[in-house]
Amino acid sequence: MSNKIPYNYICIEGNIGSGKTTFCEMMKKENNCTLILEEFDDNPFLPMFYENPEKFAFTVELFFMTERHKQMSSILSVRNIFDDFVLGDYFFLKTLLFARKNLSEEEFRLFQKIFQVLNANFKQPDLVVYFHRHVDILKENIDKRGRPYEMNISKDYLTTVQNSYFEYFRNVLSYPVLILDLKDINFVENKNYFDFLRSLLTKEYRPGVHRISLNT
Repeated sequence: MSNKIPYNYICIEGNIGSGKTTFCEMMKKENNCTLILEEFDDNPFLPMFYENPEKFAFTVELFFMTERHKQMSSILSVRNIFDDFVLGDYFFLKTLLFARKNLSEEEFRLFQKIFQVLNANFKQPDLVVYFHRHVDILKENIDKRGRPYEMNISKDYLTTVQNSYFEYFRNVLSYPVLILDLKDINFVENKNYFDFLRSLLTKEYRPGVHRISLNT
């Protein structure tokens, strides 16, 4: 079986604390790829949002959307011809999924109009990989990394985010979505798990949803 990854643009998605960014960073070390990592630490409204979601939801989501658009535009518009593929730890549509759950109806209608304008010229990913973990494991991972502004994230909120992704994936027909149930595997400490995950990216999938559960 070939080790070559047949996709030009891959997005690794997942809930907060699922390990998507760590995986992308590990992939970069072993593959010739352009990396897009979300710069969420630069959002000055995020701590305030976790303290008071209703008051700061629109502000935090608007900031995320414009920063993601700026970052993706600068990277995707000037493709490095020496890299084999582009790998991101988010896809732009994530912006809309989070906004739908966090905003009021009136705010979301306005937000959606802005999103549609910004999203119009973006290329769809050739493959989306979703890292799924139980919310208990997500909460443990969040607590371990110890970011102060994430300490107020509840399991209910994580469940809401998870459901938002799954609701969207049910209707995806234009590109493949690979949902990986990672359970509690640690692909940082166990390189075999990482190698297996990478091997899944070398396979070609038809458009639509595909599910794989990893045994521990």
